[in-house]
Amino acid sequence: MSEAQTEHQHEDETTCVDADDQVAQPLRVSKEADTSTTAITKERPFYILPAIVGSQFAGTALWFAGNAVLPELVEQWDLPESSLSFMTSSVQFGFIVGTLVFALFNVADWFPPTRVFGVCALFGAFVNAMIPFWESLAGLIVLRFCTGAALAGIYPVGMKVAADWFPQGALGLALGWLVGALAVGSAVPFLLSQIPQSWQSLLWETSALAATGGIVVGCFVPNGPYRKASSKLDPYVVWSLFRTNQPFRSAAFGYFGHMWELYAFSTWCPIVWKAYLEDRDVGWDASVVTFCVVAIGGVGCVIGGYISERQGSARVAFMSLAMSGAVCLLSPLLYISPPVVNLISYLIWGLVVVADSPQFSSLVAQTCPPEYKGTALTIVNCIGFAVTIGSIQLLGAPISEQYLFLLLAPGPGFGLWSMRSHVFPLDRLKDAGNAST
Repeated sequence: MSEAQTEHQHEDETTCVDADDQVAQPLRVSKEADTSTTAITKERPFYILPAIVGSQFAGTALWFAGNAVLPELVEQWDLPESSLSFMTSSVQFGFIVGTLVFALFNVADWFPPTRVFGVCALFGAFVNAMIPFWESLAGLIVLRFCTGAALAGIYPVGMKVAADWFPQGALGLALGWLVGALAVGSAVPFLLSQIPQSWQSLLWETSALAATGGIVVGCFVPNGPYRKASSKLDPYVVWSLFRTNQPFRSAAFGYFGHMWELYAFSTWCPIVWKAYLEDRDVGWDASVVTFCVVAIGGVGCVIGGYISERQGSARVAFMSLAMSGAVCLLSPLLYISPPVVNLISYLIWGLVVVADSPQFSSLVAQTCPPEYKGTALTIVNCIGFAVTIGSIQLLGAPISEQYLFLLLAPGPGFGLWSMRSHVFPLDRLKDAGNAST
């Protein structure tokens, strides 16, 4: 089969949007797609997925590195207690600015995404390692902003690299591993904080991890067979994706609801657990609990990826979001429950709160033109993380930790409503009728 025929066959397999009415087709893999998947699997080097997943794990260790050392910084640099919100939001804001620039200039589609990943990982490692040398809140915020900008070339671009190597039927599983690596990687600093060492060493260890991941992807992972480079720079493609593509819009809005909950939950989990343990006079370590709750999300992503091969990404995303929303509503009752019951409930919450993330990304990649997959993934991440700033700051409101997470409940509700047309056939038909009129 010629290269042109292979590319044409790939476009037929990965397109899941009807060009006439923009209605998402059922996200199942045909027999032809199964055959193609097997063929591509034979051609794909065995190390590709482990290399991408391991590098994503290493790169995203930068995300909460500042949070893990914040208690020491507050004490040694005499920082205000509000530094948590400022520092976390500065990372998110840097990520938003970075992904916005990447999306408007089609960076992940215009340039080789593996090179973009490598450069950004090395830059993020450098600015993270500079924190001990700039002893002020202003300096800390600037460096964490730069770290967030670097992560814009690690997280969504890493998904683009994976999407270039895996076809539609296998993409949900591949992204499950990838986002699972992000969940575990972002929790690593909390684990490293349990090792008797200086906070400077912890920051330098996470920088070394990120630099290693950047070198692996940048130097040893080639462009995938499903990569379709953009032929022109088109800043307006972002607007057209949301305006004319209803399946893409539904998946993106579902992701935004998911993001309202996810990062505010991860950021404030150690605060809530510290208050809970002090109220109960329990000798557990809030950092260890947080690591377990956040890291178990990686397991949820992988499990959801395997389920998506049979049930489809839309159903996995919908059910995960529904379960995390339910636990969110129950959080005030969990605060007055015994420690073991509370821990088990939070582990379940951590398992499902991030399990929908790779499936939303898979839906986004499946419902956009293949030559703009990188742009679609980055703009959706950009808006999603902009949403997280609002929820993270909102949880800084002066209310009891018992009721704090109730403020996150509107996010899953909005996401579930937005995703209904991907899951329920009747709503899909109604949306098709609305689109045609």
